[in-house]
Amino acid sequence: MAPFSIKKILNNNVVIANHPAHGEVILIGKGIGFNRGKGEEIPRELAEKMFVLKSEKEQENYKKLIPDIDEQVHAAIIEAIQHISSKVSGELNEHIHVGLTDHLVFAMNRLLKGMEIKNPFLVETINLYPFEYSVAQDVVEIIKRKTEIHLPKGEIGFITLHIHSAITNKELTDVNQHSQLVTHLINVIEEQFQTSIDKDSVDYMRLIRHLRFTIERVILGEKVEEPENITLLLKQTYPVCYTLSWKLIKIMQQALKRPVYDAEAVYLTMHLQRLQKKIK
Repeated sequence: MAPFSIKKILNNNVVIANHPAHGEVILIGKGIGFNRGKGEEIPRELAEKMFVLKSEKEQENYKKLIPDIDEQVHAAIIEAIQHISSKVSGELNEHIHVGLTDHLVFAMNRLLKGMEIKNPFLVETINLYPFEYSVAQDVVEIIKRKTEIHLPKGEIGFITLHIHSAITNKELTDVNQHSQLVTHLINVIEEQFQTSIDKDSVDYMRLIRHLRFTIERVILGEKVEEPENITLLLKQTYPVCYTLSWKLIKIMQQALKRPVYDAEAVYLTMHLQRLQKKIK
């Protein structure tokens, strides 16, 4: 394999290099940049890890980010991203190299300064993205093992959203918005039922998942089939739940700025009725 040519040294362990086949790449290896100069060739075997940032914007952001990061912290973050990559099928969105690195450094700095990290959407995040949450737990363990910095549980929730964003190619702002929307919908349900829903219950988990998939269907414009003759029956039998389901649908329409098909009210009413039955 053709050797790499150094373009820029970011720190002792990270360099930007050129390669005839891959173009501009990030090379990572212990001491790979130490005592080397621009234009110098590096054999492939010296690089423990390599990744390509195709977007020029991502390249520039990464170049600005790395020189100010402690090398031990950066090594931990690189290992964490490699772990995420090994756990998922398909490629991660390359923004994770910049987005998650920046987020973790910021979180660690806040923690070292004694600033509390609160996550008001943690319970919903755990229920919405259980796979991503389990991987985020691994990330926190890697950070702890490599840096002795123990990130709190709320931080696992934020890392979960970064992982979900990278897996699904969704903008992090959209992922955040959808998590916050689910939290808002749950608050409206609790207000209507005048109760605090048991966040560990199976019914709560089912409701959360249902709301998540409803939001995804609305975004994709997918229509669900309405069971025959059931709308009128639900409206008459469970008027409170049916009315509440429409209230929730209107909130979704407003937040997502997209229409929600009528059939969604049927399935939402059934979930709400199941929940209300357990509360009584």
